[in-house]
Amino acid sequence: MATSNTSNSMRTFHRYLGFFLAGIMTVYAVSGIVLIFRDTTFLKQDKSITKSVKPNATAEELGQLLGIRQLKVEKDSAGIFYFKEGTYDQKTGSAKYIVKELPLLLDRMTHLHKAKSSDPLFFLNIFFGASLFFFVISAFWMFMPGTPVFRKGMYFAAGGIILVLLLLLI
Repeated sequence: MATSNTSNSMRTFHRYLGFFLAGIMTVYAVSGIVLIFRDTTFLKQDKSITKSVKPNATAEELGQLLGIRQLKVEKDSAGIFYFKEGTYDQKTGSAKYIVKELPLLLDRMTHLHKAKSSDPLFFLNIFFGASLFFFVISAFWMFMPGTPVFRKGMYFAAGGIILVLLLLLI
């Protein structure tokens, strides 16, 4: 009888937590797919930026000042640095360059997906991760042990575990 009550409670929590988290699960699903392509220009749009930084910066400093990783100055002509993304005038400190950014909504979704402990809403990511872990555990109480559907579920669970282990070892 206790197993039946536990099973019913798990099913109820699983169901309502699933409904509650449907929106955020959609966000994580979409942003996870978009993040796979973060090293490409897929879905990204050009954004022109004009920025003033300190004059007389060296080629080595420029990337850090502009926030461009691995910036490489391709040409220096009379104090104007030319790089893949744009130009920098050493005399005035003016930089003009183009960055590729995701549309606003997708950008916000991917930032939420990649939240760090310094982000203001990081605790929501912890809650979401714990909820996903609950889904994993509670799934084993969805059907009574010994039933055909439970047995079949165990085969699928074993297959999923083997797949994860193989992916981790590749």
